[in-house]
Amino acid sequence: MPDFVDQVILHIKAGDGGHGCASVHREKFKPLGGPDGGNGGRGGDVILEVDANTATLLDYHRRPHRKADNGKQGSGSNRDGANGEDVILPVPDGTVVKDAATGEVIVDMVGAGTRYVIAEGGHGGLGNAALASAKRKAPGFALLGEPGDGLDVMLEMKSVADVALVGFPSAGKSSLIAALSAARPKIADYPFTTLVPNLGVVTAGDTIFTVADVPGLIPGASEGKGLGHEFLRHVERCNTLVHVIDCATMEPGRDPISDYEAIEAELAAYGKLEDRPRLAVLNKADVPDARELADIVRPMLEERGMRVFTISAATHQGLKELTYAMGEMVAAARAAAPVAEPTRLVIKPRQLGDAGFTVRKVDENTFQVTGAKPERWIRQTDFTNDEAVGYLADRLERLGVEEELTKAGAKAGAEVIIGSMEGGYVFDWQPTLNAEAVRQGPRGTDNRLG
Repeated sequence: MPDFVDQVILHIKAGDGGHGCASVHREKFKPLGGPDGGNGGRGGDVILEVDANTATLLDYHRRPHRKADNGKQGSGSNRDGANGEDVILPVPDGTVVKDAATGEVIVDMVGAGTRYVIAEGGHGGLGNAALASAKRKAPGFALLGEPGDGLDVMLEMKSVADVALVGFPSAGKSSLIAALSAARPKIADYPFTTLVPNLGVVTAGDTIFTVADVPGLIPGASEGKGLGHEFLRHVERCNTLVHVIDCATMEPGRDPISDYEAIEAELAAYGKLEDRPRLAVLNKADVPDARELADIVRPMLEERGMRVFTISAATHQGLKELTYAMGEMVAAARAAAPVAEPTRLVIKPRQLGDAGFTVRKVDENTFQVTGAKPERWIRQTDFTNDEAVGYLADRLERLGVEEELTKAGAKAGAEVIIGSMEGGYVFDWQPTLNAEAVRQGPRGTDNRLG
């Protein structure tokens, strides 16, 4: 089992709404005291929340299925069912939530305490007390609770840091972040020691910033070679890039300039990082040969417009100057960033004249009705209860569905589908079923249907 996970598929299901209750109040000498069925409770939501104490998605890798509680059914004596408990899922700062099927970004979770309702619980069904009217004084039915949202999402974690240390494996990035901060990453003299991004907090005068030690890159990382392609996303949010260059490497075919150019090529191939300010760090200056090589390489990098520092993470040589230089770049980037504004809720009213549904002719005798209201009403209807079906017919008629079907050319007996072609509700349309024909019959029945 891995210790660090930064990408996972999560299967989410919000709670279903509780059913309404059909009940009639009864007491001595008052056998029919009127409807008193309570409403069903609302299903619980599934909520994502940025938690400062969460640094990995490991828990969701182990348990990828998460479900909120269902609402409880209403009961007699006007007692509403209890609402389902919400499920709050903590995620690391910098988590991007995508639709698992399409890859479309749903929300970018940045900032401790940020919340997003990723799946809404279903509404509870109304009890017959709430459905009573002058025409239906004692309804013999109640509305069903609506199902909660269900979806699959991809959680993709991106480190939120100010500075990213990039470079070849074993260039000394882990040693540098350990020397600059209180972070204690695993350090060893072999490739790919760092298997997860490490974060450290650094102070430079009045500027406090975070530094990310990104696992080593190699040529071809942007195309999937090595480990770098897994962690390049962690560089995206950093406003400053620091090249950590190993001046003491003994590997054939490698030198500081070729290392720098190889990493730059990978960053360019990955994209999205062209505008980041950069500086270069020539590391391991405590080794005599490395110090001499750093003196040769320094002017070559400065010719490329780089600000260069010669340091030793082992002896802390040059770290103070480097720290303040990074602090200056971070402060400048923060000052240039636009002022953060609170998220605005955009309310889009329905267009004037919009009926809220559409009728489409599928073939000569088949019609499809789509729209939030009719599809929702279908989910709320108990089709084993004739009176509930009659109530649905009344609602559809008042909405104008019957009129639009007539305009579209539907005849008696036409097949009408409400909802999707695959999973919608199918019935034979009878235009004689209109609201004017309501006659009170026994509870649970509708005289128009029999």
